[in-house]
Amino acid sequence: MSFALNRRLAGLMAGTVLAVSGTAAVQAQEFINILTGGTSGVYYPLGVALSEIYAENIEGSRTQVQATKASVENLNLLQQGKGELAFALGDSVQSGWEGLEEAGFPQPLTELRAIAAIYPNYVQIVASAESGIETLEDIRGKSMSVGAPASGTELNARAIFEAAGMSYDDLGKLEYLPYAESAELIKNRQLDSTLQSSGLGVAFIKDLTATMDINIVAIPAEVVESIGAPYVPSVIPAGTYDGQDEDVPTAAIGNILVSHAGVSDEVAYQMTKLLFENLDRLQASHAAAAAIDPAKATEGLSIPLHPGAERYYREAGLL
Repeated sequence: MSFALNRRLAGLMAGTVLAVSGTAAVQAQEFINILTGGTSGVYYPLGVALSEIYAENIEGSRTQVQATKASVENLNLLQQGKGELAFALGDSVQSGWEGLEEAGFPQPLTELRAIAAIYPNYVQIVASAESGIETLEDIRGKSMSVGAPASGTELNARAIFEAAGMSYDDLGKLEYLPYAESAELIKNRQLDSTLQSSGLGVAFIKDLTATMDINIVAIPAEVVESIGAPYVPSVIPAGTYDGQDEDVPTAAIGNILVSHAGVSDEVAYQMTKLLFENLDRLQASHAAAAAIDPAKATEGLSIPLHPGAERYYREAGLL
């Protein structure tokens, strides 16, 4: 066989190896879709920060952040394998696992797996000062937005209203709108108030305080206690928002980072490990992340831990 023919065969073989290697690399690429919430909430900036952290540190990964209607939609998407990580409220996670149809879960979401309990959400009822709403009782006959239909926020609204001896029928007008749209209607005097569930320092309330006087309406501890777990009495500390001079009693519900059983143990391990190794970056993206504590990451979970996350907690001495 001539030297020239040998060289041609060697070239063909090398090309074949490169083609096979390239295919393997594509197949090995890990896609991580992070399901968040509205862009003016807390889930979204934290999701963006996590996507950047994962893209930089999980070899071969390609990340994406998806804005959604938050908890209920996120959990249903995870069950369908249409995301790898999602933010969700603890009560929504419990309802999804149990398949509570009135909460937006026609069937039990048996594929859900927990990555970590993170920071608490606070139910924040905001009203324009000119509406005259200062207490829960003052909401009767007034207009209010309660989040997107069957969202985690809207489930919180139903629970608060029932515990306070009220219902949506007591409102003069009911809207099902997320953060940003609610804020716009309040600014335009087309809506008196909104109930939203979020981390402290949420952008839409800060935006409102920059343009008008508002009242943050208290939810008394006895109302919260009558609901029971996972709701706990808490406060929105004085100074959280401009013009808020006193602590405001409210309800808190823990948030959970959730994955699903189809995500590999290694990817779930890396997502958990990198979450806690980069808390400073998460805090830089939103102050709510300051409440994320690895020592409390396995507390209050109503679904099984993902085996990859469990591996991290055992290595870290947290289980």
